[in-house]
Amino acid sequence: MMDSMKSIVIKGAREHNLKNISLNLPRNNLIVVTGVSGSGKSTIAFDTIYAEGQRRYVESLSAYARQFLGLMNKPDVDSIEGLSPAIAIQQKTTSKNPRSTVGTVTEIYDYLRLLYARIGIPHCPIHNIKIESQSPEKIAEKIEEEFFENTTILSPIVRQKKGTYQKLIKDLNSEGFTRVRVNGDIYRTDEEISLERYKKHDIEVVIDRLNPKDDRSRLVEACERAVGRSGGLIIISGYSKDQKPLERIYSTNLACPICGISFEELQPRMFSFNSPFGACEYCSGLGIKMEFDSELIIPDKTKCIADNAISLYRNFLDGYRSQQLASVANHFGFSVLTPIHDITKEQYDILMYGSPEKIHFKVTGSSGESEWTQNKPWEGLIPQSIRLYNETKSEYRRKELEKFMRVTLCPKCSGKRLKDKSLSVKIENNSIIDLTDLSISNLQKFFENLGLTDKEHEIAKQVIKEIKSRLKFLNDVGLGYLTLSRRSGTLSGGEAQRIRLATQIGSNLTGVLYVLDEPSIGLHQRDNQKLIETLKKLKSLDNTLVVVEHDEDTILNADYVVDMGPGAGVHGGEVVAVGTPLEISKNKDSLTGKYLSGELKIEIPKKRRNSKGNIKLSNCNQNNLKNVSVKIPTGVLSVITGVSGSGKSTLIYDNLYPALKEKIKSEEPVSGDFDIEDQLYETFHDKEKCNLEINAELDKVVVIDQSPIGRTPRSNPATYTKIFDKIREVFAETKEAKIKGYGPGRFSFNVKGGRCENCQGDGVIKIEMNFLPDVFVECEECKGARYNKETLEIKFKGISISDVLNMSVEEAILHFQNIPQISNKLKTLYDVGLGYIKLGQSSTTLSGGEAQRIKLTRELSKRATGKTIYLLDEPTTGLHFHDVKKLIDVINSLVEKGNTVVIIEHNLDVIKCADHIIDLGPEGGDFGGQIIAEGTPEEVSNCKKSHTGKFLKRIFENSK
Repeated sequence: MMDSMKSIVIKGAREHNLKNISLNLPRNNLIVVTGVSGSGKSTIAFDTIYAEGQRRYVESLSAYARQFLGLMNKPDVDSIEGLSPAIAIQQKTTSKNPRSTVGTVTEIYDYLRLLYARIGIPHCPIHNIKIESQSPEKIAEKIEEEFFENTTILSPIVRQKKGTYQKLIKDLNSEGFTRVRVNGDIYRTDEEISLERYKKHDIEVVIDRLNPKDDRSRLVEACERAVGRSGGLIIISGYSKDQKPLERIYSTNLACPICGISFEELQPRMFSFNSPFGACEYCSGLGIKMEFDSELIIPDKTKCIADNAISLYRNFLDGYRSQQLASVANHFGFSVLTPIHDITKEQYDILMYGSPEKIHFKVTGSSGESEWTQNKPWEGLIPQSIRLYNETKSEYRRKELEKFMRVTLCPKCSGKRLKDKSLSVKIENNSIIDLTDLSISNLQKFFENLGLTDKEHEIAKQVIKEIKSRLKFLNDVGLGYLTLSRRSGTLSGGEAQRIRLATQIGSNLTGVLYVLDEPSIGLHQRDNQKLIETLKKLKSLDNTLVVVEHDEDTILNADYVVDMGPGAGVHGGEVVAVGTPLEISKNKDSLTGKYLSGELKIEIPKKRRNSKGNIKLSNCNQNNLKNVSVKIPTGVLSVITGVSGSGKSTLIYDNLYPALKEKIKSEEPVSGDFDIEDQLYETFHDKEKCNLEINAELDKVVVIDQSPIGRTPRSNPATYTKIFDKIREVFAETKEAKIKGYGPGRFSFNVKGGRCENCQGDGVIKIEMNFLPDVFVECEECKGARYNKETLEIKFKGISISDVLNMSVEEAILHFQNIPQISNKLKTLYDVGLGYIKLGQSSTTLSGGEAQRIKLTRELSKRATGKTIYLLDEPTTGLHFHDVKKLIDVINSLVEKGNTVVIIEHNLDVIKCADHIIDLGPEGGDFGGQIIAEGTPEEVSNCKKSHTGKFLKRIFENSK
């Protein structure tokens, strides 16, 4: 038995499907937990080890601190000894907040702001020349030129800071200052001035009030006193020579000699797009404006209003809307039966933007009995939409309205987020945004070659050291192609995880337990070694790493491996094998070991399929693509490969998919949710259309990505795949249901009737616990069954509808084996390696890989035409070698039916099974965006320029 000081000792772990397991994990080691999907890897790593480590740490804090951190539930385990404070680095993407960027997440942007505040050189935003300081005498001359009589000289001493400042005002009074201006209003210093403590305030001392022309020496003296009191700033308030109110701010530090524009002392907040001091006033630092687009509101102008031309309204025949629009049409001389392209421009503008003319609206109630009339102006579809968007409190309604909005670059800052003044501060002729728009690898080179004076070097050396170290960490984990301005919401799970990993390395913590969830996701084999070296560096700081991983290279580089299994779900939850990678490979009970030793393997196809036609893409120049032209064969399996950031997603999702959507019938991306992030991404990148030529029969394009199948706990695999609709129909057909008159709706937990109204069909009730985590208590009325007593009395083969939701896919196949409409769909779920998931499992608990395979199942269960093109994004995410084998069989079944499958993938087992490969590179970011090789895997393996080819060559040589 290992000493608990040298190991983490787990006894009796029973969380989820774990079967009372016990483990000894050596501390200060790189430990890989592997096994088939659903075997219990994440349960032991995250729900047991991390949850307990985090819980113990948070529990040691005060109740006040715990209310901000949240306490995790205690896992079902007898004991865990030897735990350190735990940090989880998971697959989940970083913040979807549009203000969050790679620079802010990694904190590099904070260091850049400090750097620009200390050694940045201000330039005039109008004349682009260096800004120089001006003396009080020079300021006095400016005042004489610009201001007329009754001019007030003010010294700003508090600028946008919180506090009551009673003592400060009292001290000013004792110093002889009789007046102050607080938040724009003048007060006497001897009167009571009440300020709210937690609001930001501006306070300026009134130095003097004078006529600038009367006494030059008094004016200069007032300026000297003002700048002396404020540290260089002076505010002049009065009237211009044409008697218009005028206020100017001057600085003894910085001013343009031509136009006189002044800069205050440079501060880090001037370069923050989250602060009013730095953010562009027009877009509040977002860089974009969201506006309703008439083209989206009326997409098909060949239709008339009565034929639902207005997509904003789901159904024209809804009474109120139809009568309102009929009144508008009648008043302005057209009909609801007139095609939109036949109405005049003036009529179209009125329909969209409204009219001040009063219109007689006459609306009859739905019963036909009541009616009301009103004379008022027509609001217009776009102003009406803006009002509804601002007024609604429904997140669902906002999402629906966002579908009719277009995201455009801010016309003031052109997407750069900052004020002109902030963008005019430069280092080696680069603004702070110019630097964040560079790729991380190029930014690293910029700082390596940065030429500074001795004084600048002395001021900035510590800041630059921090920036360089963080950039190096990001480059070392294979993220050199990203830019700091990249919105964090556009990052993949793997990219987000590696960013957090790089941040942790930069923190230099020791004695910590890190729990990671497949950090190799989205990483090319070429960059795998970089990641492994990063993990080893983290371990070398006396940290313990527990990594859930399927990647062969990571497993082979581990110090200790835990193989979970033997199967998934109820067939898993056991420790099959532990030891070094070599010991695992020799263990005959370990499925992972059999793949490591080569006893089991995914075979290379003996024959490649021939294409039936092709799709030709040309003139692809978006993002980093360099005028790419490529032919994608149809009727076969094509895999798009290349190092991270080489342009794979850009080629498929920003070029191929939009072009196919215009040419052939398409379905929305199989994700279930509209995401404004897609529009944000499009807004910040050139969207020049590529040319598309289809030389094949295609009738539909389907995108299957890794986004969640639902955002709420009510969404589950059964409802998403439509299996539950058929199951409800089966229960409605039972003898007991017919006697009681129950239809399929009775067995839905989303609507009133059959569900438990106490918990509204959730099965649990959430109780908020203030500084403790929210507690979910089983509903007392239905005991977690979701349905009321009457509904649960209806049984099919002895089980209720609630029991069905608690079944695994594998169990449900047996129960519904005589109903092909249900069993066939369930069998498809089982075939993609999801036999362990429960039908009613909340979609929020599913991984990205599981969600993608559920979407794939829904597509597989549809009636096949054999003319569909499927676009998949790394479907092997979260899959064990054995599960990848199953997935390849499923994908091949789609191709065998005549469909075309295009996959973006790094997994070599999938790549070697492709019929056609398109390899991009040679590197990521600016150094990528070119076709390096294309053809069969064998042909690509012979390309010396291809990184993918080198790994394929090794596979083919080892298989001989």
